[in-house]
Amino acid sequence: MEKSRTGPADRKLGDIASEAGLHRVSMLAWRDLDDPEAGGSEVHASTIAKLWGEAGIEVTMRTSFAPGRPQVSWRDGYRVIRKAGRYMVFPRAAFSEMMGWHGGRDGLVEIWNGMPFLSPLWARTPHITFLHHVHAEMWDMTLPPKLARAGRLLEARIAPPFYRLTPIVTLSESSREELIHDLHFSPKRVTVVPPGIDPRFSAEGPESETPLVVAVGRLVPVKRFELLIDALLPVKENVPGLELVIVGEGYRREALEAQIHDAGAEAWIGLPGRIDDDALLDLYRRAWLLVSASAREGWGMTLTEAAACGTPAVATRIAGHADAVDDGRSGVLVDDTAQLSAAVEGLLRDPDRRRRLSQGALDHAARFTWEATARGTLEVLAAEAIRRRGRR
Repeated sequence: MEKSRTGPADRKLGDIASEAGLHRVSMLAWRDLDDPEAGGSEVHASTIAKLWGEAGIEVTMRTSFAPGRPQVSWRDGYRVIRKAGRYMVFPRAAFSEMMGWHGGRDGLVEIWNGMPFLSPLWARTPHITFLHHVHAEMWDMTLPPKLARAGRLLEARIAPPFYRLTPIVTLSESSREELIHDLHFSPKRVTVVPPGIDPRFSAEGPESETPLVVAVGRLVPVKRFELLIDALLPVKENVPGLELVIVGEGYRREALEAQIHDAGAEAWIGLPGRIDDDALLDLYRRAWLLVSASAREGWGMTLTEAAACGTPAVATRIAGHADAVDDGRSGVLVDDTAQLSAAVEGLLRDPDRRRRLSQGALDHAARFTWEATARGTLEVLAAEAIRRRGRR
């Protein structure tokens, strides 16, 4: 299997699917795009499902309950089934797929987002697995100690052996190296297919007249917004007009609000919650910098969305970010809070360098399209289907 895959642009998705006999495909995901806590993983899966559906593939996505949403509905050309809670979705989805309760399938895509569905144990049709990154310390950030240890054990030792013969799709070369080194997957089994960028993200209109820094993500521990706030407090002293906007929602909101209040920073740090697409696009375009202090990412889609709007990034040097940001060309990667402070302040005070990084961000973002993502992922599933058919 190839190390990285994008596929020839003139090859249609429908042709790839037909050649491999993939007419009906199931996707298993922990959360749905309409879930209040949906993030980049859900956008990634839903966009692929949409493009596959438009190509004539019958796609069914199986997820957990989403508050206020029906159990079964259609969205963007594919079917969504939302049944069972956060934890019961794993055994229930696996059992319903084994029993064929929602129709047969020619292929299966499992999205392993922390907790696996263990599809290699029960799937009899061609199947692949999305594994965006290793969760590692994320378990300790979100679960009590005993459950965190169990999660680490499951991810690092128990589950990987079952996936040794399963094609794995990840988002970046740095994440691929992480999966090979930490989870001991065979290099030939892990394929890189980068996420795309919606064409609506484009550079139009002027930037903010005053220094505007934007961060986007769920308000959860792994995003480390508390470190971001700490890093920008000293920057504010030297850049008086600085404004920080943290977009997103999550259970860490009250803690972040308290931190902002204790720092006396309510006047210049905003937490607007989830905002609509037009408002987010406007922020990307007006921002001087897009900043991320995240501890773990498969990619960092907000970084490349902002880059497509001409906004450079300052981000932590982690797997995923190392590919989403072209260090020194489309943004700057940092190793700790002190470097984050220094990089943000330096760029805010250096418009010439910021303009150069802005052009580099546009050039870097131009490489990524959702059409290439959908095609590259389908080619991995199609190759597995053809391999299994030849073996039979």
